[in-house]
Amino acid sequence: MAGSATAQTDTHDRTAVVAAPSTQRERLNVRVGQIAAVAGSAATGRTVVLERRSGTRWRALDRARVDATGRYGLRYETTRASSARVRVRITGTKAARTARMNVYRRTNASWYGPGLYGNRLACGGTLSASIRGVAHKTLPCGTRVTLRRGARIVRARVVDRGPFAGGREFDLTPAVRHALGFGSTGTVEVAT
Repeated sequence: MAGSATAQTDTHDRTAVVAAPSTQRERLNVRVGQIAAVAGSAATGRTVVLERRSGTRWRALDRARVDATGRYGLRYETTRASSARVRVRITGTKAARTARMNVYRRTNASWYGPGLYGNRLACGGTLSASIRGVAHKTLPCGTRVTLRRGARIVRARVVDRGPFAGGREFDLTPAVRHALGFGSTGTVEVAT
């Protein structure tokens, strides 16, 4: 598999396509209900498998045979928000390319911080401007979440409890707010 990494979204924003050499690491970023797709090239006649990491095992999401021109395409229709490692594996070889697939859903968020610096966080530690985390009412402490706003993507952990007002699901710390270019309240996309 050779070539340079490219990421495109079709005009209807239904399919994200990534093609890259086997040494390249990518992110497949789609919304719930969209189709994640991987395209590339390999030896003619080989079978290529798109797999998702589930615990300690890899689970096949799609498989395809490389056509006479040496190209293949794999697709996976997403049904729920998640963030997981995926790989494209060529059967009969040790060739595999890993990436992270983020499937986002929209949610409301706000941010908190300056008047609360120095206060204890529900998950341990003290709130400061540099803490990269989110507050959530029910997700376990330490849960990793991937947040996206436009082209900006931030990975953070649940470090506190909240928000407790305004029908919002997440409170962002100042570091996450700044990294996302987020205002005071609004919509973000999240993958957990």
